[in-house]
Amino acid sequence: MRVATRQANFLLPEDLIEELRKSVPKREQSKVIAEALRKELKRLKLQKALGTSFGAWKDEDHPELQQGTETFVKSMRTSDRLDRINNSK
Repeated sequence: MRVATRQANFLLPEDLIEELRKSVPKREQSKVIAEALRKELKRLKLQKALGTSFGAWKDEDHPELQQGTETFVKSMRTSDRLDRINNSK
């Protein structure tokens, strides 16, 4: 499946352009730039999401985790294991 493309003009530092030209074949340069931009935009989106959700978790809303997540997970696994044993009888 081919993705629609449009031309865009960007100003980039000369050293970055030279490094791109030395390292990447001419026909692949747009692809490399697009992949790098996509990766950076994803990182920025995640950073924003983390910033806006910071503080959403409240300890008082999750008393089951006061002893730590490891203890909670072990208790859940033990409970599931016992349920399976009891249900198989």
